[in-house]
Amino acid sequence: MFEQWRETEHRGSDDLLTAGLGLDGLRATTAPAFASAALPTAEEARRRAIWSSWRGIADLTPGGGFGDVYGNLQAAPGREFSAYARIPDAQQPHRVLVQIPDNFDPARRCLVATASSGSRGIYGAISVAGSWGLAHGCAVAYTDKGTGSDYYDLDTKTGFQSDGTPASQGVLAFLPGNPKTAHGIAFKHAHSGDNPESDWGRHLLQALQFGLQALDRAYPQSAPFTPANTRTLGAGVSNGGGAVLRAAEIEGDWFDAMVAGEPNVSVAGAPPLYDFVTQSALLMPCALLALDDLPQPPMQAQAAPAWTQRCTVLKSAGLVQGDDTAAQAQSARQQLTDAGLNEGALRAGAFSTGFDLWRAIAATYASAYGRYGVGEHPCAYSYSAVGADGKPGPAAAELRASWWSEASGIPPGSGVVLVDGNAAQSTEDPLRGLSCLRTLGMGDSADAKRVRAGIADAAAKAPRRGLPIVVIHGTDDGLVPISMTSDRYLPLARKAGAQIAYWRVSNGQHFDSLLAFPDYRKRYVPLLPYMFAAMDQVWDHLEDPTSALPQDALIQPTPRADAPLQRSQLSIPAVSSR
Repeated sequence: MFEQWRETEHRGSDDLLTAGLGLDGLRATTAPAFASAALPTAEEARRRAIWSSWRGIADLTPGGGFGDVYGNLQAAPGREFSAYARIPDAQQPHRVLVQIPDNFDPARRCLVATASSGSRGIYGAISVAGSWGLAHGCAVAYTDKGTGSDYYDLDTKTGFQSDGTPASQGVLAFLPGNPKTAHGIAFKHAHSGDNPESDWGRHLLQALQFGLQALDRAYPQSAPFTPANTRTLGAGVSNGGGAVLRAAEIEGDWFDAMVAGEPNVSVAGAPPLYDFVTQSALLMPCALLALDDLPQPPMQAQAAPAWTQRCTVLKSAGLVQGDDTAAQAQSARQQLTDAGLNEGALRAGAFSTGFDLWRAIAATYASAYGRYGVGEHPCAYSYSAVGADGKPGPAAAELRASWWSEASGIPPGSGVVLVDGNAAQSTEDPLRGLSCLRTLGMGDSADAKRVRAGIADAAAKAPRRGLPIVVIHGTDDGLVPISMTSDRYLPLARKAGAQIAYWRVSNGQHFDSLLAFPDYRKRYVPLLPYMFAAMDQVWDHLEDPTSALPQDALIQPTPRADAPLQRSQLSIPAVSSR
């Protein structure tokens, strides 16, 4: 099940949690340097990956509260074990990694299992599970859940080794099927052929199993480590939260409790998130013109001309009604409202719209759901490196070397762009690519049926009875809307008798890292404090069953605006007396 085992030690000027960077180093806007830009060492690649993973998820700004009001940034010396794991019948492996702090106590053995948010690399959940688990003296097991930043350059035949360094030979973390006609960039989420989302629960379980085996190696005198003698907790946010809920379905007492934040989770019988994403890709640029006072960025004045043009194109295509931009925007907004999107989520969706995330997500997920290989995208999308002139072209060696550390797992970003093969027809049909993506979720073609089969495979089922679960979700989440995910999952879970608590957080949107922008911290609060509080309360119950589990709560916090965050502003639910 596990191949390419590696063991490394991280002490002194290095550590497990921040790679020796500390808070100041993580706050630095310049990435940790590679001595040789095209040939980083494993240590350099790891340090930059940890820096990037922290900055992509957490709000580390002065006054934001991380490290003093909530969360932990204390150096954690210890060991890392890593490997490739493989789901039975999968074409590609997923990465697993375990951090074991030196203060781990085999007499109070504990293990936290987590999965990366989004499509991030193996350290993608370090600010969530790593921060909490290492502070509690627990081992922390990670998986990239079959996605991740192991990009592959099809032209130079270069990928990444187990240690995160680039290579064209050896046992690579991702080696796609490579048609001779294919060029550009391949990445695991889109091109593995495995529909990784359908197996996110099993990926998390394998991370847990790898964690137990790593503990056996680290403490052979105390082996075996099993779920029966080791406290186990599953925790993750976004897609990682979805992986947690999918793992909760698996029979067997592998996990003692689960905490899922803003989970990407769909249930059978309700429209999947892909439906919302493709609808938003088409309509949201126009719909946002019906709202005033949008969060900045994107700068509304700069975005308005393109959004106005989208209204005009939608009108020509018969997708909105109205004789002027205001009426067309209202028509688009109403369609999103009818689909279940609340105004707060629509407003927060301005970020994803302004930075073209809807199209990027839809193109990747369509490829994954349909299990398409490189060069097979049914809507003619592909990926390429981009040169200094902004045009697709060969990847420079220096750029290629940075991908494992810095890429988010879904282009565009890190010098890789999404190439629209429909661009030549854009004059006659400017919505050709987006309409194709939309049709894959609704049509009757062979490709549409293939994509919908993959979507169905990824639907969640009810969790096993008796497993304590906490679900946390911001009511203003504009990327993974609460009304289309958690609100639909909770009735399914409760109907099956699940032991589940639901924390709904007002003024909560999807990305804590966006609170670095002044306008966002005037409107929103971070979600990670609620993750840590729920983990604390669940852990206290596991340690002492007389301590109550969390209960349902509608949380009404106060954004900090320009003042330092105070814990009282978060209104974290207290444990109910039993």
